[in-house]
Amino acid sequence: MKPEINKTFFGSITADSVTYEHDIFICLDGTIKKRKKKLSKKVYGTSHTLSHDEAKYIYEEGAQYLLIGTGHEGKVQLSPEAKAYFEKKHCQVELLPTPQAIQRWNTIETPAIGLFHITC
Repeated sequence: MKPEINKTFFGSITADSVTYEHDIFICLDGTIKKRKKKLSKKVYGTSHTLSHDEAKYIYEEGAQYLLIGTGHEGKVQLSPEAKAYFEKKHCQVELLPTPQAIQRWNTIETPAIGLFHITC
């Protein structure tokens, strides 16, 4: 079951009434995990560019949609390799600043996964 995201502030996000002070990833089954930023940081030196390795880590067979909360200032982006990977998997990707992304997340009805950056 997809968790509801209640709110976000710079440095935190609340889903199903639990507050997290780190970026989160939401699986198809609704499980909330800590984002593995180091998969992107080791390639780009920043977690603001989603690497191919991180794309492979977060993608789940059956996901038709990936929503990325790009941070409060909208800094996160897909690398060209990650974009190509999701296209190959026929997984639509939408990037929105995190405050807008949480509103969108709560309305999605297709099988979806989500990644939410909670700072810049």
